[in-house]
Amino acid sequence: MKSLLPVVARLRGRFGIAHMCVVADRGMISAETIGALEAQGIEYILGARERSSAEARDIVLSPRQPMVPLSIPRANGRELDLQVEEVIRNDFGPGTMPRRYIVCYNPAQARRDAAVRAKIVASLRAKLKAGDKSLVGNDGYRRYLATPTQGHFEIDEARIAEDAHFDGLHVLRTNSRMNTLSVAMAYRELWLVEAIFKTAKSVIETRPVFHQNDAPITGHLFCSFLALVLRKELDERLTAAGVTAEWGDIVRDLDRVEELTVEQGSKRFVLRAQAPGCAAVVFKAVGVALPPLVRQLLAATPPPEPAAPPKPPRRRGRPRRGATLL
Repeated sequence: MKSLLPVVARLRGRFGIAHMCVVADRGMISAETIGALEAQGIEYILGARERSSAEARDIVLSPRQPMVPLSIPRANGRELDLQVEEVIRNDFGPGTMPRRYIVCYNPAQARRDAAVRAKIVASLRAKLKAGDKSLVGNDGYRRYLATPTQGHFEIDEARIAEDAHFDGLHVLRTNSRMNTLSVAMAYRELWLVEAIFKTAKSVIETRPVFHQNDAPITGHLFCSFLALVLRKELDERLTAAGVTAEWGDIVRDLDRVEELTVEQGSKRFVLRAQAPGCAAVVFKAVGVALPPLVRQLLAATPPPEPAAPPKPPRRRGRPRRGATLL
């Protein structure tokens, strides 16, 4: 993340982007990453590790204010039930900035988490009767096992109760000025960010980078992210036009749009095949007209021959002496 910040700054300056917000998953949150983002003046929404981060864990397990329930329409016609709460922590000593957290609760996800845990615990109880030695290496089982007493593992009911506090919850850390709901919804679009990175790695082939110096590496990444900006713009225009084709089909069909130049006698023609698949609707969605199926190339007019330079006038010599002058 830190190595990409110069590229982000160049994109902001090049395209005049006044507001930019970085959305990243739990693997990107660190003091170094946050410090670099804040130094560049970039807003961020980062997923916190609820169980392993002491600060986020304390927020989840501490008593909080009642959450605000929301119902958000989805594209499939259903509604997403979500509850959100803002938590501000400013007890980090003098001269430090307060930290803003958004706690999000999804009731449907909470029911799924509880069902998965119940199934794991039920399986664990059955397997404990057959012996506990093989259960220690299983991460799903080990999180619910207590320290062995009398040489045998047993189920830790306190861990099960504590784990239930995290059902359906995820915690976000942000410095964004967006309201609480906007922050929660922006993080839910993280799948789009991950899809864009997948495109950068596979379709645009950003990696591997063979450059040795910082300048060509930055240029390489800049061109790659410029391509991502163009793809995002294309996606938005296709969505507005109601085009639902898969990205792989779009790339393949656009690549098959071809023209062929043929000659017939002294005439030359350019022939275009019919636009395959979804290529025609993609051109229409972005406002670009396809060239005609047949068009004639005008014969190049040969350049006029340069005019011959005028001949210099003949110089008159001295008149001959006539016989009468003798």
